[in-house]
Amino acid sequence: MKVSSIQLEITDRSKDENITHALNILDRVPDSDLILLPEIWPSGYFSFDRYQDESEPIDGPSVTAFSNKAVERGCHILMGSFVENDRGHLYNTTLLLDPDGNIAARYRKIHLFGYHSEERKILTAGEDVVVTDTPWGPSGFSTCYDLRFPELFRRMVGKGAKFFLIPSAWPMARLDAWRLFNRSRAHENLAYLVSCNCAGVNVGNQYAGHSMIVDPLGQVIAEGGEKEEVVTAEIDPGFVDSTRQEFSFLDDRVFR
Repeated sequence: MKVSSIQLEITDRSKDENITHALNILDRVPDSDLILLPEIWPSGYFSFDRYQDESEPIDGPSVTAFSNKAVERGCHILMGSFVENDRGHLYNTTLLLDPDGNIAARYRKIHLFGYHSEERKILTAGEDVVVTDTPWGPSGFSTCYDLRFPELFRRMVGKGAKFFLIPSAWPMARLDAWRLFNRSRAHENLAYLVSCNCAGVNVGNQYAGHSMIVDPLGQVIAEGGEKEEVVTAEIDPGFVDSTRQEFSFLDDRVFR
C-alpha cells in the first residue's frame, strides 16, 4: 500500500488560491492508495479572522472539488481539515473521501487548542471518537493537538483502529514534541500513524513540517523536512496484525 502526505506550504494567500495550489499538487502526487492534506489549510490555521467568512457546509464547493479529485485519481483522500459550518456552529472537520467521491468518514476535532490560539473561542469541539473501515484496515482520526492526549488513541484502538490518520498545523516551536508524539502514539498502540503537517509561515507563525509515516514499532518510515513536499512510503497493512500477535502488550493492560 502506498501512502502520500502533501506537506503544503501555507501562506496568507486567499482560500481559492490555496485550493487551486493543493489541487495542482494532487495532480502530481505519485499513484497512491491514500493521499493526505494538513489541518485548516484552505484558510491557514492561524488566520482566525477568516474562519467565519470562509467556513462552508459539508456539501460545499471545497468538498465537492476534492470528491471529484478522489474519483479522478481513483484513491482515498484525507482532505485534511477545513472550517465546517453546520447550522451556525463552526467545527474543525476532517473528511476521508473514497475513490467513488463519497464521504467515508467525518471527524470533528475534539481537543481545541487555546494556548496562543483563538480556535477554542471560535469553534465548537467535536464529541465523537471516529474509526472507520477502509480497504487497508480500520482507521482512526485525530487532528494536531489531539496528539497530546493518549487516551483518545486508546479509545480508537478499543474501537478496532489499526491506523491513525492525522492532519496537523503544528508549529516549529514545538517540533521536538511533534516528533515524539508521532512515534509514541504509533508504538504504544502498535498501529501505523500517518501525519500530514503544514509548512511555511502563516500570520507570522512558522509551521514545523516534518510530516511522518511511522510503523507499529515506532520506527519512522518516512519524514518530511521543513519545506513544501510530498512524503510518500510503501507500508504493509498486515504488519499491524503480525506485530500485535508477536508481542501484544495491549493485551496486558490493567486500565481500559
